[in-house]
Amino acid sequence: MSGIIGSKLNVRGSGPIGKLGTDGQVLTSAGAGKSIAYEDIAGGISWQSVETGSTMTAVAGNGYPIDTSSNECTITLPASASVGDTLVFSDYARNWATNKIIIDSNGLNYQSRADTWTVEYSTDGLSLAITYMDATQGWIPTTDDDVTDAPIKGNQEGIFGFGDIGSGSDVGMTNLVSNTGVVATDVSAVGTAREELAACEYGEDKGIFGYGKTASLVSMSNLVSNAGVVATDVTGVGTARRYLAACGYGDDKGIFGFGNGGSRTAATNLVSNVGVVGTDVTGVGTARENLTACEYGEDKGIFFGGYGDTGGGNDNTAVTNLVSNAGVVATDVAGVGTARRQLGGCGYGYDKGIFGYGEDDSGYLSMTNLVSNAGVVATDVTGVGTAREQPGATQYGGGKGIFGYGYTGSAVSITNLVSNAGVVATDVTGVGTARYDLAACSFN
Repeated sequence: MSGIIGSKLNVRGSGPIGKLGTDGQVLTSAGAGKSIAYEDIAGGISWQSVETGSTMTAVAGNGYPIDTSSNECTITLPASASVGDTLVFSDYARNWATNKIIIDSNGLNYQSRADTWTVEYSTDGLSLAITYMDATQGWIPTTDDDVTDAPIKGNQEGIFGFGDIGSGSDVGMTNLVSNTGVVATDVSAVGTAREELAACEYGEDKGIFGYGKTASLVSMSNLVSNAGVVATDVTGVGTARRYLAACGYGDDKGIFGFGNGGSRTAATNLVSNVGVVGTDVTGVGTARENLTACEYGEDKGIFFGGYGDTGGGNDNTAVTNLVSNAGVVATDVAGVGTARRQLGGCGYGYDKGIFGYGEDDSGYLSMTNLVSNAGVVATDVTGVGTAREQPGATQYGGGKGIFGYGYTGSAVSITNLVSNAGVVATDVTGVGTARYDLAACSFN
């Protein structure tokens, strides 16, 4: 709690009123308390539409979700009340700490105080139930408690790692992405420097980099903790290959798929919820390389695009393969969006995905394709950020995404943020060492 305004009570936070000092002193909270269970009160309440205005008049027996995203709200209580009349107010947008609610008791007492006090509540997530007791006490809070926020949905942070800085000079450095999409400076290499690898999430809050090329093809992996710490190499998991893709599935597992192990393949390797990479699963779909993958529908995945023998010769493709929430890869779906290779993909909006950038026979591209929460790939959206190939991409901030780095004729360190509505922002330049053929994933 803080402050008294003049001779008015300034109630902040949750919990019943504690001890009142002299005018101008602070009224301190006695701590959270609930004399009547909230669910018992709310069960007989008639809930109203969300209130967004700066003023409102409450009617006994009603519950009001109060959205103060844009302004404070002054709530005028009924001018007359009967014993047992109850009202409930709930912080709809968890924003009362920014814009508080103010209770005007409209001539009646509030916790025995006359209507000369200003009663304010300013705790995010608060649920407040008040009941009229009698003329002496007036309205009394019977529930006054902040509700714990729901578990955060989607990983909050990301990591770009490894890659080629030019002329085949591989690196193992990483760059963390904050929950606001800010890319940090280079973290020195942990694990073998390599390029043309893939990365995905596992265990709900961790990540894994896998496969790639050093002087030769490798099958090693590196786990990423839920604090973004990259572990040392784990060797010998599945067929060594490069130019593959990876994504999450089933809420807490991952899958590596396709690529080139000396020849193009459609083989996949499942990643358990503790980060163990499984043996090869025989290919489903067209064998190809230089593709990408992302999550959709919260627990499924999709592989998209690439380069392979799709029409009697070496061709760019727009083929997709859906991954079920059990890690089963479906047969090809052909011809969605511009056929291209060496692009990136990530999730956005909690349950959707986006593919972006790449190259076709005309050159580097800046187009994107959104993926619905049912795994349907939309038509091209063109002209977002610098055209390039071989970027990394990952989600961050729960429902947002980021494309980073890539190749435009030389390595670049450009990034482009993706909103939770799938809108790609303009270039942000100069974040970490320029490179391409890297990988990215999220963690929490």
